[in-house]
Amino acid sequence: MTRLLGRLGGACAAHPWRTIAAWLVAIAAFFSLAGAFGGTQHDNYRVEGTPSQAGTDFLSDAFPEMSGTSARVVVHGDSGDDLPAGVLADVRKRLAGLEGASLVDEPVFSRDGDTALFTVNYRVPVTDFHGTEGTDALREAAAPAEDAGLDVELGGQVPENVTKPAITAELIGVGAALVILLFALRSFTAAGLPLVVAVAGLGVGFAGVALLSAATDVSTIAPTVASMVALGVGIDYALLLVGRQAEGLRRGLAPRAAAAEATATAGVSVLIAGATVLLSLFGLRLSTVAVFASFGYATFCTVVAVMTAALTLVPALCGLAGHRVLPRAERLGLVRPEGAARSRRTGQTGAPAPPRATLTERWARAVTKRPLAAGLAALVVLLALAAPVLGMRTWPQDAGSQPESNTTRRAYDLVAAEYGEGANGPLQIAVDLTKTPADSLPALRDDLAAADGVAAVSPPRLNESGDAAVIAVTPTTGPQDERTQDLLDRLRADVLPEGAEATGVVAVFADISDRLAVRLWVVVPFVVGLSLLLLTVLFRAPVVALKAAVMNLLSVAAAYGVMTVVFQTDTGARLLGLPHDVPVSSWVPILMFTILFGLSMDYEVFLLSRIREDWLATGDPYGSVVRGLAATGRVITSAAAIMIAVFTGFAIDPDVTVKMIGVGMAVAVLTDATIVRMVLVPATMTLLGRANWWLPRWADRLLPELHLEPPAPADPGKPAAAETGDGRGRIPVGGGS
Repeated sequence: MTRLLGRLGGACAAHPWRTIAAWLVAIAAFFSLAGAFGGTQHDNYRVEGTPSQAGTDFLSDAFPEMSGTSARVVVHGDSGDDLPAGVLADVRKRLAGLEGASLVDEPVFSRDGDTALFTVNYRVPVTDFHGTEGTDALREAAAPAEDAGLDVELGGQVPENVTKPAITAELIGVGAALVILLFALRSFTAAGLPLVVAVAGLGVGFAGVALLSAATDVSTIAPTVASMVALGVGIDYALLLVGRQAEGLRRGLAPRAAAAEATATAGVSVLIAGATVLLSLFGLRLSTVAVFASFGYATFCTVVAVMTAALTLVPALCGLAGHRVLPRAERLGLVRPEGAARSRRTGQTGAPAPPRATLTERWARAVTKRPLAAGLAALVVLLALAAPVLGMRTWPQDAGSQPESNTTRRAYDLVAAEYGEGANGPLQIAVDLTKTPADSLPALRDDLAAADGVAAVSPPRLNESGDAAVIAVTPTTGPQDERTQDLLDRLRADVLPEGAEATGVVAVFADISDRLAVRLWVVVPFVVGLSLLLLTVLFRAPVVALKAAVMNLLSVAAAYGVMTVVFQTDTGARLLGLPHDVPVSSWVPILMFTILFGLSMDYEVFLLSRIREDWLATGDPYGSVVRGLAATGRVITSAAAIMIAVFTGFAIDPDVTVKMIGVGMAVAVLTDATIVRMVLVPATMTLLGRANWWLPRWADRLLPELHLEPPAPADPGKPAAAETGDGRGRIPVGGGS
């Protein structure tokens, strides 16, 4: 593997313009294909095996006019007078003539008569509308009301499915990453390389997501989440390679040779770390929710693209940049290279002096000096951060959580103010009259109206063949209120007869939340087991692998806890631009878990590989921890800072789910790179000593020996290091110091 990667890096560095030209051709080709054959994203909330899905399928068959999507048009007058009947009749006629519309009911008026609510049913799915064409058609149909000076707001599935591409979050993340890279690499050329590589890979990845959308359902916010992850890992992977390139140049290697060495060493870590992220994403398939699997597909495309860009474009650009990868002062000889000392009298560079202890090394020595106290303190902090997760409530987000600038949010507020909170999430009761007699419908309506928490019940509507009916039930509470879900559970358990199912947006969201809560405990063992297996194979150390998995669980739990406090308290939610506290989106826990476990493995591989390498060379289980942490501290800190900057930028995204993922992942990376990597890892490894590298004999025979790191060149002035510990081969060194 190392030889192959080394040849790849050397070839790209030797022929940089060919490599760059190949990437430009690939970008152009992917974008051309995406423009010609790419699809559009939409949310597929179909969840097989749930009561709400059964009810939805039944209504689609029994009421073809209600088989497609729907929209709401809210017309409101500020004067308090009754709305002009002629204008409303004209609006209804225009709405009924919309392409794909099948049924437009008479408007429902508020009690004071100053608001009218139109519901438009379509015979086509929401995916038939591209971009804003559905919303534009609704707005044009409602033009007579706007011309009359009335307020018109749009709600329902058609306008809520429209997503406007926002690049503000990406720009903030890229800008912050550039500052961090300049600080870490001290060279404009070196700092710019990771950004160029990440953006190139992201471009190809986005085109791939568009092509994927033509073949399968991809969520509307999946590209945003995918770009968040890919931008962070792409910059990080390129940073590792550029850092190794600079090390090679300082040792006197030519740029091409340095690129080959960097790709053969740090490139292995990039390959393993990227593969771990990709494998963890497969855990989303176990959620059994199609929209969730699409997050995995989209992120898979973008991560593969940025990983490929890092392994090919970085050596090519480094070959072009030459020694400009190094800081300018170092190139001009104004400062001494790392490890060299200057004569006080002549100022000439002399023999290498013993390097001074870095801040990270001094910190590592302090932690390992009192490992028990440091480990317990870190554990207490993580548990304290994670404690609020016990109060986490999950629920898919609706228009009530959107910014007030959105017409869907204004429509939601108008409906809540004029018709009651529950009017934003009515339940649809689908009744199969072949199982429930038609003459029992009046009694069923009375039972529904008598249920605690019901505000109104519509008369039953029968289909043309008379074998099906639908009844609309309006709760007294809003869709996100826990009491609404309690009402749904009571109706299903005590009121609905055989052949009747509750469906509608609230019922669908409730069933999705329940399904995801159950499947989380399938996804967690899968991802944790996968990481345990991978780390055990890589490091031949089951104790280290188990410890890493536990620590990753702690950092994820801490992120969940902080996210719960931020979003489920009014103060925290308002600080992030939300109108009020909201439950944690049902999509977030599983999605965050799979992504974060993969990202945490990046830092685990980078750190443990250096510790393991030192252990094999010295047999010192304590000093290897200090030296390994000191060697990787700077690169891990820089990489984590970039990740945090990118994820924090997405916290300003108007979509609540994206905002939650950005906050949660930023917190998780922060705790992982500080409390876990800088305190808990060195403390526990010091306490365990040689037990870290214990391996049963039967496992020793079964596990492969991975010689992933190229052998170091022999130094005739030094004796060969005695092989100690378990005597196995070396594994990849992570990232460079």
